[in-house]
Amino acid sequence: MIITQGLKNADRQMPYFAIGDYEYYNQICNKHLPITMDSQPETTARRHQRIIMFPVPFQGHINPMFQLANLLYSKGFSITILHTNFNAPKTSNYPHFTFKSILDNGHENERFSQSSLADFAQNFLFKQDAAEAFRDELELLLASVQDEQVSCLITDALWHFTQSVADSLNLPRLVLRTGSLYSTIVYSSIPLLDDRGYFKLDDSHLEEQVSEFPLLKVKDVKKIGIKSSKDPLAQLLGDMMKQIKASSGIIWNSFKELEETELERVPDDFPIPRFLITFPKYFTASSSSLLEQDQTIFPWLDHVCEDSEEQVVEFPLLKVKDVKKIGIKSTKDLYAELIGNMVKQTKASSGIIWNSFKELEETELDRVPDDFPVPRFLILFPKYFKASSSSLQEQDQTIFPWLDQQPTKSVVYVSFGSLSQVEEKEFLEIAHGLVYSKQPFLWVVRMGFVKNSTWLESLPEGFPGERGRVVEWAPQHEVLAHEATGVFWTHSGWNSTMESICEGVPMICSSFWGDQPLDARYMSDVSRVGVYLENGLQREDIASVIRRILVDEEGEEIRERAQVLKQKADESVMKGGASSESVETLVDYISSL
Repeated sequence: MIITQGLKNADRQMPYFAIGDYEYYNQICNKHLPITMDSQPETTARRHQRIIMFPVPFQGHINPMFQLANLLYSKGFSITILHTNFNAPKTSNYPHFTFKSILDNGHENERFSQSSLADFAQNFLFKQDAAEAFRDELELLLASVQDEQVSCLITDALWHFTQSVADSLNLPRLVLRTGSLYSTIVYSSIPLLDDRGYFKLDDSHLEEQVSEFPLLKVKDVKKIGIKSSKDPLAQLLGDMMKQIKASSGIIWNSFKELEETELERVPDDFPIPRFLITFPKYFTASSSSLLEQDQTIFPWLDHVCEDSEEQVVEFPLLKVKDVKKIGIKSTKDLYAELIGNMVKQTKASSGIIWNSFKELEETELDRVPDDFPVPRFLILFPKYFKASSSSLQEQDQTIFPWLDQQPTKSVVYVSFGSLSQVEEKEFLEIAHGLVYSKQPFLWVVRMGFVKNSTWLESLPEGFPGERGRVVEWAPQHEVLAHEATGVFWTHSGWNSTMESICEGVPMICSSFWGDQPLDARYMSDVSRVGVYLENGLQREDIASVIRRILVDEEGEEIRERAQVLKQKADESVMKGGASSESVETLVDYISSL
């Protein structure tokens, strides 16, 4: 089915498309690249069509963008990656792409993975001349490829200002939303949450449910980081959502079976094509890692205030403490402005892409706001390509002999992403909790994870002992796929969540800020494939949750549900599944723009 630009008409009912191709996934992942191209004549013809892609330079945003780029390249498109020198990708891992650095602001191949989102936003997202500078760079690029048809621009949802530039150049823009459908719905409702006063509630309300989002507690909403809808961050997210609605389509890294309810909840004001692509089922993200990954763990592994429970009325899934944990105090916050701009400009784009699948967020699909009049696409990225080639850090490969020595499903894999930080006291609680659990563990502790401390100095004497292994970075997809890995203790970033789902690994969910509390709540209370460690980090609680999932009879149901959800993810990318039925739809849609 070919979708035309006429689908942007706001009064039409927009479909979603879950993207997948199981045979192709097997071919790519089992042969560890190079990518084998589709052989159809139309694939060859599409080689003269170029797609320009612009990721946000953080690991959780780079991975899905490069997985999507690999997928589109495999379908015959030529790919140009625009990037900042700030956290620049490793171009040598992608000889089949063309790269161009832009908006560098004087940075020379700097690595700022530990910098705050606020600093990044000030340097890139809030600069008044960002749109003008981007337009100048894009015009030069378009002039240099006049012999090719540029089909569209695909940017991260946070690059909201790119919508006005794309419109001025008559270039269709699709949006890649690297978070879940559920977080998109919550972000688009920030003005509503502000009107209802959730961001201003004191700590006595943290456990109350958000009535508009029953899954959430007030503490989840507050953890977004917005104080009111006038905060800079709220305005930024508002702009992001607005420009998504103005786009030609949206792509999520998800799958139908994961967010089936959310698919039904996608508000009618998102009248744009939607694509769900299960990225981790296609390509892993290790090649795009910003850090070196420790591979030495595998032989070892094979051997072995925020307390309010009240519900948010508007979002019954959330508790008050979930809202607070988003990190927004008011809509005047920098983060609130970021989210506001993201929402605003996403609504103005040519489409939005999510890393999800229909079965995971089906309810949320139904709730996508009506003012998102752009195509929406759910693509299960981990089912297509690994993300290891896009890693911004060196991956330790020596871990595999260790993993091979551990008992099946016994190892606790702990990784809190590339940006999260903890206090030294919390760090020590994690260390003691892992020891108290009496389970083998692999703990990723990157430099900068412990605030104002070198993590080696903080570890208790004799740690990690015989059962544990501590590394600075690891190839996450390979670790999760290893038979020794029994549970993933995660920061609940969406990419990590999706990779864990695709490998059938149950989760211990922590959260730090942004959409992480929303993801954690969803995995624990809706999908029920994890346990939310929501009341701080105490060693006894940590040990108890680990043993509950890995050892106790109570954890058997969680482990079984994780395997069932993995099977649904697998089926979504098989021929006839919700993803594979539409794999060419996104391609045809881009070709028709």
